[in-house]
Amino acid sequence: MNKLDILRQPVAAELQQYQALFAEALTHDDDYLGQVLGHIRTRKGKMMRPLLTLLVARELGAIKPETLRAAITLELLHTASLVHDDVVDDSDERRGQASANQIFGNEVAVLVGDYILSLALQQAAKTGSLECVEIIARLGATLSEGEVFQLANIRREEASEEAYFKVIEHKTAALFMACAELGARTAGADEDFIQMARDFGKYIGICFQIRDDIFDYYDDPKIGKPTGNDMAEGKLTLPVLYVLRNTQDAEILQLAADIKAGKASTEDIRRMVQIAIAGGGIEYAQTVMEEYRKRAEACLAAFKNAEVSEALKGYLNYVIGRDF
Repeated sequence: MNKLDILRQPVAAELQQYQALFAEALTHDDDYLGQVLGHIRTRKGKMMRPLLTLLVARELGAIKPETLRAAITLELLHTASLVHDDVVDDSDERRGQASANQIFGNEVAVLVGDYILSLALQQAAKTGSLECVEIIARLGATLSEGEVFQLANIRREEASEEAYFKVIEHKTAALFMACAELGARTAGADEDFIQMARDFGKYIGICFQIRDDIFDYYDDPKIGKPTGNDMAEGKLTLPVLYVLRNTQDAEILQLAADIKAGKASTEDIRRMVQIAIAGGGIEYAQTVMEEYRKRAEACLAAFKNAEVSEALKGYLNYVIGRDF
């Protein structure tokens, strides 16, 4: 049994139900649409987001059908956003496999992303909670804002940690925050517990994204993207931002400007990767991630179910220690 399987134990039966319902939602009897959905469905992740939703709900007792529907809704919304992101970023791969736009073209990918978004709203409606539908609708808007903020950051000449974290808070952190919140709300939690769950999800999301960004400085086929892929898209992440904040070297500053402007060569990007590593950027990013880990750990004091609390602590450790 691997680490994730151990973390899933408190909600193992419910995760099986979730998987069946999620697969059912992403199935269509039309040959072509069914083929596209089938390809997307096979890009199976680690179920980190639904696991968080279900674990938070388990703290309050038996997991209700509404919680399962909320978990499916959130993952469908996330899936739709990834399909659209791949089109925006012109990405050929997702989780080490060919992206939908690479196989079926941008037009089909955009339309299927819209279709999955509609499925997410259908699943939200099945919770029977207007509040749940509202949270999902708000999350969809927030994720889109985050993508626009990211594109705007690329176009700006200056780069800052403030802008970097603004994007994270509107993308990865917002999604994890909604996962924890809906787990709590659909289980009938009070407002104090719901706010704690939101904070816990937010801090985990920030850790998750920083860890994901660190991966981009090391070439590993398991990750599904080559070294420097973020910079190839004009994105400057925390390790590089740290170096830029602590240097007056005109050559390095110009190299960063060229990356943001899309003028950098592959060799330029490789050089910036090495500059960030040599300049302590990775260590700095890990330090920031550790600070958010401590904030997340503090939230666990609100959990009284020892099995759930232990699983969530392991979940947090897994997010920070994962190797892809």
